[in-house]
Amino acid sequence: MKHRAFDPRSNPPRLVQGELSGLIGYRLRRAQQELFRDFAASIPDLSPGRAGLLLLIEANPGVTQSRLAQAMALDRSTMVGVLDALEARGWLERRKGRDRRTNGLWLTRAGRVLLARVKRRIAAHEARVTARLSSSERARLLVLLSKLCPD
Repeated sequence: MKHRAFDPRSNPPRLVQGELSGLIGYRLRRAQQELFRDFAASIPDLSPGRAGLLLLIEANPGVTQSRLAQAMALDRSTMVGVLDALEARGWLERRKGRDRRTNGLWLTRAGRVLLARVKRRIAAHEARVTARLSSSERARLLVLLSKLCPD
């Protein structure tokens, strides 16, 4: 009996998920993978995490690096590297904070222009990935997710 070679372009039968189908963590991870895949195709010049940082800075002008790191659940050294990269692209700037030990973060004009364009793409991305949800289901999902990971 001849076996056919696996063809990645074919649609193989779905695997039975077993216990995985009832695990919140598994479902969240799979959803995240799909969302990130669509995000990357929609917004190739910015990762979801970096877009989130810019959105937080826009909503909280002058936020300190340490407060932003805390909000994003990143360690300070990781945050510094990410902010350095965003600053090098001309999208944000550090300004002296209220005291000499802190820097406030601000979007530059280029950062605001970028974010305005990215927000339109994010809106289209969100509409695409939630197309199978009603507006009330989408709202309920946001409420439930916020219970798992409060801001």
